Amino acid sequence: MSKLPKIIIILGPTASGKTALSLKLAKKFNGEIINADSRQVYKEMNIGTAKEPCDAKRKGYLVRGITHHLMDIVKPDEEFTLAHFKKIAMEKINDILKRKKLPIIVGGTGLYIWAIVDNLDIPTVAPDAKLRKKLEKKSLLDLVKMLKKVDPLSAEKIDLKNPRRVIRALEVFLQSKGSFIAQQKKFPLLFNALQIGIRIPREILYRRINVRVDEQIKDGLIKEVKKLAKKYSWSLPSMSGLGYKQTGYYLRGEKTLTEAVELIKRDTRRYAKKQMAWFKRDKKIKWVKDLKSAEKLVKKFIK
Repeated sequence: MSKLPKIIIILGPTASGKTALSLKLAKKFNGEIINADSRQVYKEMNIGTAKEPCDAKRKGYLVRGITHHLMDIVKPDEEFTLAHFKKIAMEKINDILKRKKLPIIVGGTGLYIWAIVDNLDIPTVAPDAKLRKKLEKKSLLDLVKMLKKVDPLSAEKIDLKNPRRVIRALEVFLQSKGSFIAQQKKFPLLFNALQIGIRIPREILYRRINVRVDEQIKDGLIKEVKKLAKKYSWSLPSMSGLGYKQTGYYLRGEKTLTEAVELIKRDTRRYAKKQMAWFKRDKKIKWVKDLKSAEKLVKKFIK
């Protein structure tokens, strides 16, 4: 491990403060940030994905003088898979290392981080449009029941509230007759990764989530989603993300605004809880409560 190139991972649940911490560490240790949030890869989706405002787009997405990669790289109606993420992220990491800078991967999408840290072999089963169309006609409840029956291992690991992930797991199983998760085998490690997790009391995290959702509404989330809905289908994976799906209920007259906002808060809290459960399984993560502790870990690691 000591001979492998070094990278930093900043992880934790949504609204835990990953962005603020990563920006400070990047400035202090000459780093560039690689986004590991599965929603922030989409263009035109800014408020609902809690993106930091972009200063400029020069060889990346510039935020407060720090270059970010894998932000705003695909349209909401374009496919973006775990395999896409790993390929691009690996290219960016190697480029950053060549320029003698520190790669800092930041996000809360566990599979994205896992793919880099453990060098996963992502299943190469090609997308099957016909099969997907057939599966998309089923309710999420039916899809989950189907997955639990044919591939219980994947049903335990993936986000069952995300139709895209459930359909992809079924797609891989039905075409290869093998478990989606089981096929994600580990290759020899490519990087020596320091994983720093942000530890935050649940009551404080939930309070932050509620406040952030209220701020997103004030900042124009409804207007953003309404604009997107004129161009893109509600059935797209991107449009089923937190904030967008629930706002859709309001825009289509299925819920009141108050009900939709409460749903965003509730579903985001549930997602954060699931993220924490995922990360707690990884004993290699170093948990910190503040910037000082994180800086100490990084300083020792890169010596």
